[in-house]
Amino acid sequence: MKRKQNEKTGRKKKPLKKDALLHAVLNVFQSNPRAAYNCRQLNSYVGAQTQAHKTQVAGLLSDLFYDGIVAEVSPGRFRLNSLGTVATGVFQRRSNGKNSFLPDDGGEAVFVAERNSRHAMDGDRVRVQVFARRRGAGGEAEVVDVIERKKSVFVGRLHVHRDVAFLVTEDKTLANDIFIPPDMLKGGRNNDKALVRIVEWPENAKNPLGEVVDILGVAGDNNAEMHAILAEYGLPYVYPQDVEEAAARIDDAIDADEIARREDFRSVPTFTVDPRDAKDFDDALSLRRTADGFWEAGVHIADVTHYVRPDSVIDREAYGRATSVYLVDRTVPMLPERLCNGICSLRPDEDKLCFSVIFILDDDASIRASRICRTVVRSRRRFAYEEAQAVIESGKGDFRDEILTLDRLARQLRRVRFENGAIDFDRCEVKFDVDERGKPLAVHLHESNDANRLIEEFMLLANRAVAEYAGRQPRGRAKRTFVYRIHETPDPDRLENFAAFVQRFGYKLKTNGSGAELTRSINALLDKAKGRPEANLIETLAVRSMQKARYSTDNIGHYGLAFAYYTHFTSPIRRYPDMMVHRLLEHYLAGGRSPAREYYHDCCDHCSEMEQTAAMAERASIKYKQVEFMSDRVGQTYDGVISGVAEWGLYVELNENKCEGLIPIRHLDDDFYEFDEKNYCLRGVRRKRVYQLGDPVTVTVASANLERKQLDFLPA
Repeated sequence: MKRKQNEKTGRKKKPLKKDALLHAVLNVFQSNPRAAYNCRQLNSYVGAQTQAHKTQVAGLLSDLFYDGIVAEVSPGRFRLNSLGTVATGVFQRRSNGKNSFLPDDGGEAVFVAERNSRHAMDGDRVRVQVFARRRGAGGEAEVVDVIERKKSVFVGRLHVHRDVAFLVTEDKTLANDIFIPPDMLKGGRNNDKALVRIVEWPENAKNPLGEVVDILGVAGDNNAEMHAILAEYGLPYVYPQDVEEAAARIDDAIDADEIARREDFRSVPTFTVDPRDAKDFDDALSLRRTADGFWEAGVHIADVTHYVRPDSVIDREAYGRATSVYLVDRTVPMLPERLCNGICSLRPDEDKLCFSVIFILDDDASIRASRICRTVVRSRRRFAYEEAQAVIESGKGDFRDEILTLDRLARQLRRVRFENGAIDFDRCEVKFDVDERGKPLAVHLHESNDANRLIEEFMLLANRAVAEYAGRQPRGRAKRTFVYRIHETPDPDRLENFAAFVQRFGYKLKTNGSGAELTRSINALLDKAKGRPEANLIETLAVRSMQKARYSTDNIGHYGLAFAYYTHFTSPIRRYPDMMVHRLLEHYLAGGRSPAREYYHDCCDHCSEMEQTAAMAERASIKYKQVEFMSDRVGQTYDGVISGVAEWGLYVELNENKCEGLIPIRHLDDDFYEFDEKNYCLRGVRRKRVYQLGDPVTVTVASANLERKQLDFLPA
């Protein structure tokens, strides 16, 4: 039998493969789940014109009915069978079209085709209709209602030509450019970096419609790019005028009555130790001998909540931000500058109000007694870490005796902490030297020294003491509401994968047993790897195998620090949880009853979320500066190590400066490579060459794309 000719082209129709025909039939049902179709209509929609194709369609319809995918609503008429499954949860939009729905009940993610998304945005809370699962295929759903919008603002570069304007964004959740009518441009010009809000996305339109919220500057300008990173993560890049004005009205004078209510430490040797470029000094240390020969070490923390009252305009702004954000070239503070760098900052030779924890220690750093109190202090000296380190190494300089004694005590505190099961993470940080325009001139790696560890140990000690005071209760008494910093034990699956990876380097890692046993095994691994080429990679993967620390009103302890009680008390200038802890402490020290837990529970969730968001923005700024730094080095060759493996290529971290880039899989052109997720590698099909996580490689810098914050490498 001759095939029917195509009426328009005269060409013969190619036979449809069964999978393609099945997909076409499903598309008909899923594009309009409430409509019913008979065989004749399906044949017309999928273009089945020959008798063979029509027979195929009838057979597929029978299979779909048998599988429960479609239901017969009247003789010969079928409709998609949703089985009445309606669920609510969060929509995840991806620019590659692989959208998904995460149900509230914690079930598996369900695929949502773009045609069934109702233009829901990433993070939206949605209600979906879940389709019946077809044999051998994953689940699928259709958005029927957007309950709550999460994100409608995007950052990108304006393309303006005559009367047509679009925002081009590299956002991984949106593949479509945003169309902007001329009357919604707000003076935006071609190549401007802009913040744009989606105001409408018509059902049949390919592109959403948007309006310019703010012009951030010209693309490529440092300020514009840093503001764009903040805006991309929903973080503020300007301070509201009313908050600044409220801060300006705060009286910075300390009256005699306030001093009389506090312990006076102004005559005790006191100093701060901070990064060289720091301006907000929220902690200071004091040290003196007691009459009975012990050491009195004071950890003095800026009394921020004395000045920032609950639910004030400053407090509401601080809660919304929840944390200061540290980009490569700037700090975006949680509090107005007048407070964080002025009134609250423990600047030298100025009387300051503090919340303090005072420890009585013996020469072995054993705690004989401690107390929490409100104080007034006067710092005598502001040290940079490098200056304090010079005193430790040389034994000479200002506050020589105090610094050397505190260093000796800190070493003993640290030793005991690790003996009790703390994990010894001591990672190096990437730091940039930038010029006045923000251009990176050099990259260097910062590692903790004794001065860093001295301050760390006494801050840990104070945080733990505060948490124990609030958390420990006599048997039979109800627990008090408090804000804890918690850290859960490692995820078993991640730990198994990590153990399998390090085994390739000849290391062994325990994956079961008590928390203390796991910690000892991790510390032994990190110690053995120290100084070897794979050390940084192993430490990075060790961190990834851990759970993320977070804030909670439910205390489960801090696994990484091996503390049963832990909180954040020592940085109220830059962290809102510390402010909550200060207020709860004040309440309990005054004999107050435990407040309702629900409010603090919600605050903890918000602060944990904002902490992660700030960390992502900080990493994005580092990535941008790395790409900017390497843009002058295109064509140069470097040694590196494979730091990540994905189906699209290999991530390589350069040994010299820790900048990371991608070797796209298309550039591995000596073979066809397949991704082996379980073994962290790409494996050649013919030649069997393996590129594995941790392997040394030599690469050439191929390109530096600042818009995408991506370096591309070529294998050298």
